[in-house]
Amino acid sequence: MAFGARMLKTGLAVTLTLYFNSFFLHFPSPVISAVAAMFAMQPTIYRSWRHFLEQLQANTLGAVLALLAGMYFSKDPFAIGLICIVVIMICLKLKMQDSIGLTLVTVIAVMEASGEWQFALSRFVQILVGIGTASMVNIFFLPPKPREQFVLQIHSVFTKLSLLLRTAISNEIKENIFRDEKRGLEDSLKSLSDKFKLVEEEYKKLRGKQFSKIRDLVVYHQMLVALRKGVDVLDAVEEHYFQTDREKRHDAEFDRQMERLSKFHEHVLLKFDEKLKETDPPEIELMEAENVRFIREMMSISSERPDDELRVSIVASALFDYSYHIGRLDKLVEQYHRGTEEKKQGTA
Repeated sequence: MAFGARMLKTGLAVTLTLYFNSFFLHFPSPVISAVAAMFAMQPTIYRSWRHFLEQLQANTLGAVLALLAGMYFSKDPFAIGLICIVVIMICLKLKMQDSIGLTLVTVIAVMEASGEWQFALSRFVQILVGIGTASMVNIFFLPPKPREQFVLQIHSVFTKLSLLLRTAISNEIKENIFRDEKRGLEDSLKSLSDKFKLVEEEYKKLRGKQFSKIRDLVVYHQMLVALRKGVDVLDAVEEHYFQTDREKRHDAEFDRQMERLSKFHEHVLLKFDEKLKETDPPEIELMEAENVRFIREMMSISSERPDDELRVSIVASALFDYSYHIGRLDKLVEQYHRGTEEKKQGTA
């Protein structure tokens, strides 16, 4: 795992929490507060606010139950375990699963100090201080930028995909290296899908449902879909292409088509970043014409084994589907920039 802002902020939140508890609140043992701060660091601003509110509710509930139980059962281990079970059930019922861990810490800390109610309440306050400090650090110090991270990750994942597409048919990379790279690509794509969910959540919950934000999400989602379709091409090649009895010219044609699509995909991403000159005629028109020619030629391949024709058709269809979604992304990027320009002119 690479060192990042979240790690730095976690350390800062723990440090500030310990200082605040020791020098301002004068708690003798602020360790519980530091533990709460570590639990509270979240990947987005929206989740920080949500986590803070959920933890406030869940920990208050846990503390109240622990205080009441402590009045009758003191530090009995069986009672502590029973209250933990009750708290877990309530949190699940209220759909506050993410708050369970820290709430149980609160329950155990409060019940362990049973009979010393001032000490028990001080521990509860320490936990709230830890949660609050971590939330404030996350919001005001190097605030999370899931959108920027998502776009950077798109380029990183595409670089891996492009390498594999350009070498899948030519078979230039060693098989074990190719498998490792493909496995890494699939892991990166899964991580990218998780990042998109964060972006979607942040836009919908904190930024409202303005048309411009919905348009952004549509473009980002299509970026993700296009990458998935590229991975589908690699899967089709691996499962079907090399099992066919084919001619060398077919290898060359498939290799050229994958090179074209990879380059087209790269151009669309560069266009999104506004790094590309306009072409006349538009590249998408040239690509669509080339796709039609490629599909017709591949569908005309005849073989003594009907199974080979079917396998080649599957790979060609995967390439066509990949091309279609790159083309759709290209159109969405055009609309995205057109909308941005209109918005700038409207505010000028």
